[in-house]
Amino acid sequence: MGLTASVLAVDAGNSKTDVAVLARDGEVLATVRGGGFRPPAVGVETAVDELATAVARAYAAAGVTSVSHVSACLANADLPVEEEQLAAALHARGWGASVEVRNDTFAILRAGVAEPRGVAVVCGAGINCVGMRPDGRTARFPALGRVSGDWGGGWGLAEEALWHAARAEDGRGVPTELARALPAHFGLDSMYALIEALHLEHVEHARRHELTPVLFETAARGDAVARSVVDRLAEEVVVMATVALSRLELLDEETPVLLGGGVLTAGHPQLDDGVRDLLAARAPKAVVRVVTASPVLGAALLGLDRVGAGEAAQERARAHWES
Repeated sequence: MGLTASVLAVDAGNSKTDVAVLARDGEVLATVRGGGFRPPAVGVETAVDELATAVARAYAAAGVTSVSHVSACLANADLPVEEEQLAAALHARGWGASVEVRNDTFAILRAGVAEPRGVAVVCGAGINCVGMRPDGRTARFPALGRVSGDWGGGWGLAEEALWHAARAEDGRGVPTELARALPAHFGLDSMYALIEALHLEHVEHARRHELTPVLFETAARGDAVARSVVDRLAEEVVVMATVALSRLELLDEETPVLLGGGVLTAGHPQLDDGVRDLLAARAPKAVVRVVTASPVLGAALLGLDRVGAGEAAQERARAHWES
């Protein structure tokens, strides 16, 4: 009969997956990194098959065959019905006695707070926001793109930069340095050439995300159009945070607002200052912090919460990833 650990923690994003096995006292028995988790692209079963490879490696390294609880924070679990579907798929694998699936934004939030209380805004490939209270209440958004009212995220910023640059070059828009900087990134001399290369896939679609740093670099050099896009992102981050705080009745209480994801942790001064200034005006009691710890820590802490592990166990787990 195989050994049993306490928590299997999973943080699965579009580009990578981190898996950890923990004992009840918070000791990290094994960690493994795997590939991306993309159920919309490959189907739920195939995505879980790929996740299973990482879990098997983690169990082998930890010397266990199962856990008491599976705490999985997964990309593309944007709606409660999707969380239920994915939880059923994970439970069918027999990895643990119980399974809880949350959107991966919850991992960022829990990684940044000492208790499940606060709001997190995450801006990576997309943008999302969640809030939690210890009594179990949550605030969240569908985060399905423009169809659910979203604006921002790395992909969205790249598309916005392309839109402004194309219109600047052909005269429909105001001049912007983006019209030179974006094609130059790919060694091209005009937006027309870049548009053609993207349309004909001479530049792979997946490489569009490379234009987001170019946007921020152009803004930092003082380009008015690029700066307006960055200002709009700051506005969007603050709108999401203040709406979540309001839903949870936390606007009048000192509350952590955590910022995570590649765009919000990159240290862009204009964006950082814009978010802090707007939050100071609209939610003066918000305490803004940038979360740099691995999100799998958040999944682990949510799992330890669920199995009733104490504060010492949580601190031991946190020390593993923050040391």
